Amino acid sequence: MSLRFEPIAAEDVSARTLVLSLMSVRGRRTQALTYLTRAGALFGIEPTAIRMAVTRLVKDGLLQSVDRGTYATGEKAAALTAEISDWRTAPDRTRPWKGGWIAVMTNHLGRTDRKDLRARMRALRLYGFAQAEAGLWVRPDNLRLSLADLRAALVRIGLQADALLVTIAETALPAGMDWRDLWSTDALKARYESAIAAMRASRKSAAGLAPDAAAKETLLIGQSVIRTINLDPLLPEEIGDAILFRQMVAEMEDYDRFGRTCWDRIG
Repeated sequence: MSLRFEPIAAEDVSARTLVLSLMSVRGRRTQALTYLTRAGALFGIEPTAIRMAVTRLVKDGLLQSVDRGTYATGEKAAALTAEISDWRTAPDRTRPWKGGWIAVMTNHLGRTDRKDLRARMRALRLYGFAQAEAGLWVRPDNLRLSLADLRAALVRIGLQADALLVTIAETALPAGMDWRDLWSTDALKARYESAIAAMRASRKSAAGLAPDAAAKETLLIGQSVIRTINLDPLLPEEIGDAILFRQMVAEMEDYDRFGRTCWDRIG
């Protein structure tokens, strides 16, 4: 991730991503295909691409047809919707830090299978781990998840099942080595500040935009902030700016309500 917060570009929004985003909006149980295709037009997505995405999502069980041209979330969508909305509870996933660490040892897993290696690194980074040295990944032990539940979550998203997870209550590191320096806290703080500024600027400028343009902007900025929240390492206040992170999440709660209002105007 870059130092600054950067909203998603309109051309990077796929038909599938857009449909899933709109279907996960709170308070809307169904969406008409005409609404989805109109939304797609805002992002330069052809109606045929939207219809194809809807068809595939129905086939995958993520959408279901409830009436002619009207769709609702499918049987498999509950977990996905929960995952998309999970950003709201991000600050509640942590507990006060007592100075301990969680370590994942991966040296014995090897590095020859590039696909496994990429999946492993992605899973560890998604849960805020940083590489202390070859084969050793660490993060502060401030997550509410038990070690067993954390292990299960990591394996579910790509960590090999025979990885070793341990908690470390005390460390005696060489002079000049401090695991707290593994994260660029200045970069994280700058990203929080940029995200908050982008949401506030968007709300101020919305009054001067056409309804379609305002709706489009709120989706691009909102999805970018949600991604920032979901990829955050959730560092304790002794290392990162946990207070500013909580402020960003609270601002996103307000911005999400504002965005839904903008989309209702074109619905």
